[in-house]
Amino acid sequence: MKSVYNPFTFIIQMLGNEGNLKTLSCENILGRELNDVEKKYAPQKLFVKGSIPLPIYKPRISVVGTRKPSEVGINITKNLVRLLVKNGIAIFSGLARGIDTVAHKTAIEENGDTIAVLGTPINRYYPPENKELQELMERRQLVISQFDMGHYTNKRDFLTRNRLMALLSDITIIMEAGEVSGSISQGWETLRLGRKLYICSPTFENESLEWPREMQKYGANELDIGNVELILEETSNYVKASMDDQ
Repeated sequence: MKSVYNPFTFIIQMLGNEGNLKTLSCENILGRELNDVEKKYAPQKLFVKGSIPLPIYKPRISVVGTRKPSEVGINITKNLVRLLVKNGIAIFSGLARGIDTVAHKTAIEENGDTIAVLGTPINRYYPPENKELQELMERRQLVISQFDMGHYTNKRDFLTRNRLMALLSDITIIMEAGEVSGSISQGWETLRLGRKLYICSPTFENESLEWPREMQKYGANELDIGNVELILEETSNYVKASMDDQ
């Protein structure tokens, strides 16, 4: 039987008025040691709040996209997240406006597990209108940040957040995104890590966008929302691998 990273070796710190804020590592989330490629950009510590048991051994899929989705994008995201949750998959996203918010809320409505990876310190709420959602997730789901309290947030922090989200996910799915979406950075990091990247058909087939074809050269796949059996089959392989490691 293979040895596994001991999830009970992490240190839990109670930080003043921040409540039960756990200071963990990426290994504590994944339940295994990182490989050399993963270690390159992995943060040394993560601030975590929530009630989802760790490590997360169930399949982990990031569902991300534009902050200004179309009605089609919203509906596709809802349908996909419902299907993923029904099949026992944990939904990661970035708690941003648009696709991220739809993904988190749908997972909660379907009684699934959803994890928010923030681009701000965990004691900040951005966007402000998601304050209630973040607080709910801190109690019933899981919220993760790599930024210390007091850190001054800048635009690059959200790209750094996307890189972490790619690391913590088995698969990333870009639902809908334009030419300058932050989701593109997560797509490239997903490919660098050797993970599966899917781009939903309407965006993948959008001839005005250059990045889907460029990512396809490096292994990105088109996702037909009406035919997601391949993803479900791949996630079943992740479950088997996790069971073998325990």
